Amino acid sequence: MTDAETLRAAADRLEALAARTTPGDWRTAGLLATRPEVVAHRADGGTEHVAEARAGSGDWIAAFSPALAGPLVDLLRAAAAQPAPEPAAVALARGLLRRLP
Repeated sequence: MTDAETLRAAADRLEALAARTTPGDWRTAGLLATRPEVVAHRADGGTEHVAEARAGSGDWIAAFSPALAGPLVDLLRAAAAQPAPEPAAVALARGLLRRLP
């Protein structure tokens, strides 16, 4: 896959994920009794259930709400349109492609 194809693929997947995610500007506003099963894998080999670490992960999750998907998709597509895409944008796209469904 070329760098431009990588950027466009990441933009497409991110856009699709945002479209099926609860819309809006996410903000932390308390805790729910139920939570998704998300585990953080640390560099030291340890793990931590993200729901048990809400104080540290809540702001991160809220910061990357679907409200950012549109501008991020635009950024990826703009990078894809360049003759030589910015390496940082390509690295971001590759990281997204490893994680996006």
